[in-house]
Amino acid sequence: MNYFGELLTAMVTPFNTDGSLSEKKAGDLAEILVNNKSSDGLVVSGTTGESPTLSFEEKLSLFQVVKDRLDGAGKVIAGTGSYNTKETIELTKEAEDIGVDGIMLVTPYYNKPTQPDLYNHFKSVAKETSLPIMLYNVPKRTGVDLEEKTIIDLSQINNIVCIKEASGDFNKITNIVKKTPDDFLVYSGDDVSLLPVLSVGGVGVVSVASQIVGEEIKELINVYKKDPKKALEIFQKLFPIFEALGVKTNPIPIKEAVNKHVMTVGPLRPPLYGLKESQLQIITEEYLRVKNI
Repeated sequence: MNYFGELLTAMVTPFNTDGSLSEKKAGDLAEILVNNKSSDGLVVSGTTGESPTLSFEEKLSLFQVVKDRLDGAGKVIAGTGSYNTKETIELTKEAEDIGVDGIMLVTPYYNKPTQPDLYNHFKSVAKETSLPIMLYNVPKRTGVDLEEKTIIDLSQINNIVCIKEASGDFNKITNIVKKTPDDFLVYSGDDVSLLPVLSVGGVGVVSVASQIVGEEIKELINVYKKDPKKALEIFQKLFPIFEALGVKTNPIPIKEAVNKHVMTVGPLRPPLYGLKESQLQIITEEYLRVKNI
């Protein structure tokens, strides 16, 4: 069963000019991303949403406003994971009460749990919620890799249904697809790995770039099912913009690009700061090329 869809957008978090959370703009952006018929759902308060700088209360406000504004038009996956199991459970329960469609749990960062500890962390959260759970493995961010065996073991837990895999290890991704239940789904954790992940049995992507080129990414996924060669052409067309969005730490480039090409979503929260004009120009040039403007 596919709980969430194929193209999920990791949504930036809009702030006002004074750095406070803008609930209205969050709702506006959510509608734009889903109503253009590209995003099947939104991941709210993930890495791209600047989750480390959001308070517990701000996260709940985001979950509520996005859920209310979409009103069933797209799935809402709440980023409730952290390096604190107790707090993760508390936030997950609150998110479930709000009515989100699922949660995303990042691998606990900084405190570097062992693999058995990681298993127990995710199992403990899963026991406290009926929501479907997406695991999120991004070792370059967290400092710890959720290993193949641990993922396979976790896939046996009923409400752990998928993983956002951003390790870039395609031997591992291939084995996860092969050795987990058929209804356990693998999403690419970054745009540049989308086509390779599809080629080894992945279902889709949790995308950053879809905030500005969502229709093209959705087309790639749909075309791949019928014509992989044509999908490769689309991927090659998109690849330079995927690379351009890596000009500085995510979510800095995508937030700047959304501000310029989609709608005003405000500043970043320190310790993240904006791009140089020359860096933004690289993204703009690739965006205009993809859009044939």
